[in-house]
Amino acid sequence: MSRDGASRHVVIASRIFAPEPAAASLRLRVLAEELAGAGYGVEVLTTTAPASPPPQDSAGVHVVRWPALRNADGYIRGYLGYLSFDIPLLFRLLLRRRPDVVVCEPPPTSGVAVRIACALRRVPYLYIAADLWSEAVLEVGVPAVVERVLARVERWATGGAAHVLTVNPVLVERLRGLGVRGPITMIGHGADTEVFRPDGPAVEAGRPYLVYAGTASEVHGARIFTRALPRVLEEVPDALVVVIGQGSERSAMEEDVRAMPDGVVQFHPRLAPAATAAWLRGARAALASVRPGPYGFAIATKVYAAAACGTPILHVGPGPGRDLVRDNRLGWDVDYDVRHVAKAMIAALRAERNPGEVARLAAWTAAHASLRAAGRKAVECVDDVVRGGDAGGETGDS
Repeated sequence: MSRDGASRHVVIASRIFAPEPAAASLRLRVLAEELAGAGYGVEVLTTTAPASPPPQDSAGVHVVRWPALRNADGYIRGYLGYLSFDIPLLFRLLLRRRPDVVVCEPPPTSGVAVRIACALRRVPYLYIAADLWSEAVLEVGVPAVVERVLARVERWATGGAAHVLTVNPVLVERLRGLGVRGPITMIGHGADTEVFRPDGPAVEAGRPYLVYAGTASEVHGARIFTRALPRVLEEVPDALVVVIGQGSERSAMEEDVRAMPDGVVQFHPRLAPAATAAWLRGARAALASVRPGPYGFAIATKVYAAAACGTPILHVGPGPGRDLVRDNRLGWDVDYDVRHVAKAMIAALRAERNPGEVARLAAWTAAHASLRAAGRKAVECVDDVVRGGDAGGETGDS
């Protein structure tokens, strides 16, 4: 039973879901579990997981998977990849039991499919805007016409939502600027503190190391770490940098490393969250970056996973993530500059792991940046939409 005493059915529509290792996957898994705990029947419409062993559903959560087109790195990315999920999604939503509410994860093309299906069935939906895709593409240098089209698509996807969920105050302002007139709630980012925690196995590499764990895209500009590494090796010759994950900048990072001594950087594919947590526990610091530019307001969610493990963060670049690290004493924050980054990397490699600081960082994350807390806020928004009935199905601008 839900909080208002009636049995309710919610569908989560997302191209990505647990156990696929990504911030969105973890966030949605926790949301699904929180919804089930609040008495909702939860159904997740997602894609076939590229992971092994086979995924296990959480109690009260029914996951329905359908194949989609993935690139060579295993990601669903690009227009063909998105459409390979979005077109079937439209029919999956139309042909199954009518839900009371739908929760939609980007990309905006998925939002379009959800809006059409929900309008036809008079079902309200919530849209999770953890990023603004129409602004993120500016980092890639796409033609202006592409950006304008994507902005219109994103405006339409968010404009029909009964409620938009987002993660920081800057995005609230950007969404209003995009044209969203309905309710917007900042639920915040966070870490899965049941997986990312200070106690547990830690990787011992036999040398001091730093970890970059997560996507290395144009928005992040993670290549600055490999560009700074030659300066670092002059001061700390046994230094190691561990890169976990994929992204458009990874090939450039690999090219940088070819001119360096063997073994100074280890590249790993996406790993299960528990394996990533083990690397973080053994690291002197975690690396996070946001490239200055149109999307400089982004927060690298890898900050939360590192802090939850008790590992300090070396944050490079502008935005609220830098303020977060500085204001809460989570590590080092520096400008997006090779010399400054190298100096901070050296300091981090020379810093010993302090048990008191480990406990403080983990406690801060549990109190202020838990995915469970974010999930509970999202459930409250779902409750509000369900209590409002289906009137929200076509609110907002069109």
